[in-house]
Amino acid sequence: MKRLITSAFIAAIGIAAPAQAGELWCARGLEQPESALFDAANNRIIVSNIVGNPGDADGNGYLSVLSLDGEIVTQHWTDGMDAPKGMAISGGKLYVADITKVRVVDLASGKLIASIAVPKAVFLNDMTSDQSGKVYVTDMLADTIYRIDGDRPELFVKDALLASPNGVFADGTRLIVASWGKGVKADFSTAEPGGLLAVDLASKAVTPLAGAQRFADLDGVVVIGDTIYATAYMTGRSTDTGPAARRKRWRGSSPAAPTSVPTASRSSMCR
Repeated sequence: MKRLITSAFIAAIGIAAPAQAGELWCARGLEQPESALFDAANNRIIVSNIVGNPGDADGNGYLSVLSLDGEIVTQHWTDGMDAPKGMAISGGKLYVADITKVRVVDLASGKLIASIAVPKAVFLNDMTSDQSGKVYVTDMLADTIYRIDGDRPELFVKDALLASPNGVFADGTRLIVASWGKGVKADFSTAEPGGLLAVDLASKAVTPLAGAQRFADLDGVVVIGDTIYATAYMTGRSTDTGPAARRKRWRGSSPAAPTSVPTASRSSMCR
């Protein structure tokens, strides 16, 4: 359902950009790769493999390790998951969204060391960590973001404005959220497409980013420098954002982004 590198749209403030991002490499042999996380400390990429229905607790999911040129280093680095999706690193641990749980993996060994049940969670999706080490996870089908401090999950914000929050990225004093859209249907199409939002970490206020609303079912999101990169899978079209918060631009995704970026739900990260 999702792609890395081959996102089908690019946009920037006031500029209609080309609609196709370039492909640097592709990795084959994976099993429904959902997200890719750049682990800067270990100079590698960690990929979550769903291996089945993304909502089924079937025990088939696992994590793989790739080199920075897309070669599989370890196919089954961490087993024992259901349908792992977005990931985040904090305090030497890897946190993985897995339906209604957050899995905790020792970053050095790849060993699954804990599973944190998130009460009332429906479909945990993407994750990020802030400067203080707190971890955040979106619940796409509940218009909710949870925060995890150590091993304690808590409701951070629940707001209809989040409109099926999918991708999330901690950017200083705020979270940048990629909304999938309102009225999610059985095939994951929406009655109304999503856009980009900001959530203030202190006040928890949700603010739509100007010029980036209701244009696509958004998936992954990262911030690199002054640019917000986002991926769209269901629609994949070009658009102009107009003025955005803090004069930031946004465009298609980057393959080496230091965060969890959703990928294709098939056996490779290729076209």
